[in-house]
Amino acid sequence: MVEKEIEEITQGEVTEALPSTMFRVEFLDGKIIICYLAGKMRLHRIKVLIGDKVMVKLDPYGGKGRIIKRL
Repeated sequence: MVEKEIEEITQGEVTEALPSTMFRVEFLDGKIIICYLAGKMRLHRIKVLIGDKVMVKLDPYGGKGRIIKRL
């Protein structure tokens, strides 16, 4: 069987809102990455604004992050 890769969950702050519910997020270590909203957040229409603290699940292959929770 193929083992599932462990996804890393980190906290960050939204610094910029981009089109198509994409956001630029800065993490506590200073790293900046582009993230998109998780499906449940879109479904329940949870608004994310600049300056919000968010939990992000990072892709193990170094792609985009997925915002899973607004703090």
